[in-house]
Amino acid sequence: MMPLFFLVSNEYSMYIYDKHDKRLIAERVAQYRDQTERYLAGNLSDEQFLPLRLQNGLYIQRLAPMLRICIPYGTFNSDQMRKLASISRDFDKGYAHFSTRQNLQLNWPKLEEVPDILEELASVEMHAIQTSGNCIRNTTTDQFAGAAADEIEDPRPYCEIIREWSTFHPEFAYLPRKFKIAVCASAADRAAINLHDIGIDIVHNDEGETGFRILVGGGLGRTPVIGTEIVDFLPKQHLITYLEAILRVYNQLGRRDNKYKARIKILVRAMGIDAFREKVESEWAALKDGPSTLTEAEFNRAKSFFVSPDYKTIDANTSAAQLKDQGLQNKTFGKWLERNINAHKAPGYASVTLSLKPTGYAPGDVSDRQMEAIADLADQFSFGEIRASHQQNVILPHVEQSNLLELWEKAKELGFATANIGYLTDIVCCPGGDFCALANAKSLPIAEAIQRKFDDADYLYDIGDIDLNISGCMNACSHHHIGHIGILGVDKKGQEFYQVSLGGSQDRDASLAKILGPSFSTDQVPTVIETIINTYVGERTDEETFLDTYRRIGLSPFKEKVYAK
Repeated sequence: MMPLFFLVSNEYSMYIYDKHDKRLIAERVAQYRDQTERYLAGNLSDEQFLPLRLQNGLYIQRLAPMLRICIPYGTFNSDQMRKLASISRDFDKGYAHFSTRQNLQLNWPKLEEVPDILEELASVEMHAIQTSGNCIRNTTTDQFAGAAADEIEDPRPYCEIIREWSTFHPEFAYLPRKFKIAVCASAADRAAINLHDIGIDIVHNDEGETGFRILVGGGLGRTPVIGTEIVDFLPKQHLITYLEAILRVYNQLGRRDNKYKARIKILVRAMGIDAFREKVESEWAALKDGPSTLTEAEFNRAKSFFVSPDYKTIDANTSAAQLKDQGLQNKTFGKWLERNINAHKAPGYASVTLSLKPTGYAPGDVSDRQMEAIADLADQFSFGEIRASHQQNVILPHVEQSNLLELWEKAKELGFATANIGYLTDIVCCPGGDFCALANAKSLPIAEAIQRKFDDADYLYDIGDIDLNISGCMNACSHHHIGHIGILGVDKKGQEFYQVSLGGSQDRDASLAKILGPSFSTDQVPTVIETIINTYVGERTDEETFLDTYRRIGLSPFKEKVYAK
């Protein structure tokens, strides 16, 4: 296994290209530039150009190409954010969109200028490789990885090892279908490992040794499936060999005659987990002690990429008391602390979520000026480090608690201080029919209508935590199947309608939402959501969340209220 990147500086807690990486990416850009020129000259057909552009993250959408830029496991830095800002300004329409897989998308690049964009990305050690196509996509993890108070260890070194192994892997460049891997090391599953082709849960055994509980065959889309455990404790040195065994079985037996039945979840369900496990174990027997077996030196190399910042020594009790007093003196700041702050492993620090969901703005969209402002905030408050979340927000992972009030004041001026993280208006939403050629219906106007319907901070506070996800088609890019409330755009004889589901969860208790009933027209959706919320408020006990109440009373009471004549 040849590493693609290694660390040359601890300025940022992440990988940095070496000379070989720079040469490799430069050659890849030059290669794609030539391919693009040949296509535009008519020397490559659409069919011939398709796999070439997909290998470089380029889709053709409803109105323009879309370029998906890779942010490995959601970690990047202020210099890279500033470059993304300038690219969006110089080559697009001055904004970009964060996806649910911790990537960034440009919705309006010109096809002939994409090689120039890739060259600009390479200058700050970024690329768009394997963000599309039937390959292993960006390995994702918890947006608070390396900072979270509830993690047993930083999952990013393992993500990096997987990324290095899977990038340009010749055997897995043309899988039956796209392939997604997620890694979790925390008590709460913020990576949705149950809903991936492979989910990796980092665990410790009774002796304190690190290993992995591996799930396989999860996924959303047309056939949503919760993954199944294939091994409960895999010793850490065998991570890559076991993943390779799974991929080999899938590559050999996965269906290629029907793209809707080509995902590994279909294969696992068809074979049954026991038969699939037997195949994997047989394949693994020839791999487990081979050259891809990981050594302590390899783990230490990967871990060296993610050195903790130079935290100050802070009295946690004094810092917490000061913060509590500030929150009591300023109620608005106090509400922000409750919603947008996550506990940090370092005493006196916090992780801050900058909301990209103010009412009236497309969820996950960020302008070039806002990106530059985020970079400035990261430099001032978070050691230059930034994270992208699965919920389409941005994280500053390492902020001193004593600086939170100043950060909040600056974030408020920039439009990032909406105290709605985890609330109903923190909507996860795909670009939908406004952009995507696959969409059956628009998503963004529905999201805005719901935000406006519930644009009352006190009411949101009373309702409590609710995940609301909106997808414009069955591909489920916004994971509507695992929203507490999920909305799916459907087409009815050329008209846009919306199907509502209830009861999904992406956490440890993962569940798939159930369809409420017949779909609704565009103008009905906000009222339907209001009826669902009112039903919950009327049925809940004092301590129940929306999901608790749904699981206790079931679908019927909601259905009766929504469809009452």
